[in-house]
Amino acid sequence: MTASDPPVDRAVPRAVDAAWRIEWPQLVAVLTRLVGDMTLAEDLAQDAHVAALEQWPRDGVPANPGAWLTVTAKRRAIDRIRRDSTLARKLPLLEGEILSSLDTGSSDPAAAVDEEITDDLLRMLFTACHPALPRTSQVALTLRMVGGLTTDEIARAYVTATPTIVRRISRAKKTIRDEHIPYEVPSGAELAERLDAVLEVVYLVFNEGYAATAGDDWMRIDLCTEALRLARVLSGLLPAEPEVAGLAALLELQASRLRARYDAAGRPVLLRDQDRTRWDRLLIRRGCAALARAHTLAHDRGRPPDRYALQAAIAAAHAMAPTQPQTDWRRIAGLYAVLAARFPSPIVELNRAVAVAELHGPAAGLELVDAVVAGGTIDDYHLLHAVRGDLLLRLGRTAEAGRELERAARLTANTAEQALLLDRAARPGAR
Repeated sequence: MTASDPPVDRAVPRAVDAAWRIEWPQLVAVLTRLVGDMTLAEDLAQDAHVAALEQWPRDGVPANPGAWLTVTAKRRAIDRIRRDSTLARKLPLLEGEILSSLDTGSSDPAAAVDEEITDDLLRMLFTACHPALPRTSQVALTLRMVGGLTTDEIARAYVTATPTIVRRISRAKKTIRDEHIPYEVPSGAELAERLDAVLEVVYLVFNEGYAATAGDDWMRIDLCTEALRLARVLSGLLPAEPEVAGLAALLELQASRLRARYDAAGRPVLLRDQDRTRWDRLLIRRGCAALARAHTLAHDRGRPPDRYALQAAIAAAHAMAPTQPQTDWRRIAGLYAVLAARFPSPIVELNRAVAVAELHGPAAGLELVDAVVAGGTIDDYHLLHAVRGDLLLRLGRTAEAGRELERAARLTANTAEQALLLDRAARPGAR
């Protein structure tokens, strides 16, 4: 760079990347409805991304970046439709719909775009969860198309190899295209048939936001917010379904702690160290009300609480404790035992071990963790080694603990979490 060169404004490319990351699911959902093909919609969205990289440094970042991207992508769609012979028969209908959606009667066509997004995301959600697709493909595709997660992030959520996730998504999109699966929210029995997969996807999107797979940020609040919004929309759509109420309860209660999970410098703050005055009491009340509704609905149908309601009950037990020492660990350990019996998994066992350690001491918790280790199914899951390291520290076995915590740090791609684990390993006396 010479003295005559203009200064480089790196804020604009960062703004483009942030808008792209946040708005990508909504953008692709809108475009899929218009052009009827997920892959083409992704291409058009990418065209809009390139346009933003070219124009925003010159013209400035727009007031509504997501709407700008959507409007730009729709205009690219018109050009693509005119050039694509396979879409020629749909040209009059699609071009008319796109032009109509851009004609808002205002000088700013972006202003009316936001209204269409919610319905399109729901269409995408239920289309991706069509029963013609295997469950693993349903979840992977929806996490990608609705949650905006990368294939690496999805692989982490399912403790699965990234190439496997890529193949699942590719096959799912091909099936939707080849079988002409309609892009719509179903009704009646067909809606209920897809519900389990839809709820699981919303749950996993929230989890990825709550503890991000990679990057510099401890959390991705945008994903938590989107998952919570979808859970609320589903609650309105299916008010008599206990599983929907249970998921809504869980996400409301977990979201209540978001502000307390990081300090002023953005560093992670673990549950035991959080300032509970920062917990959102409104979300706690909403979560407890949804949990009560889930129990009532399940009881009226003669069902036991589902896995979301059980996890929500655990979250509620934390929310009701004014301080960490006042936490009802006996209730939490008991709820985890029920959850492990009804929905067994090594990760549930790992969480149960944490509760048992608080109730009966670190040796009792370590015994459960070591049983998970012996199973060998989640050896590459960093939290397995983080929990084991923490329990070893509490038992005074600092050398072993340091090795476990360092291994946990190597297994996570989240730099904030890496720093937390390495600091813990370097300061074995800190609780």
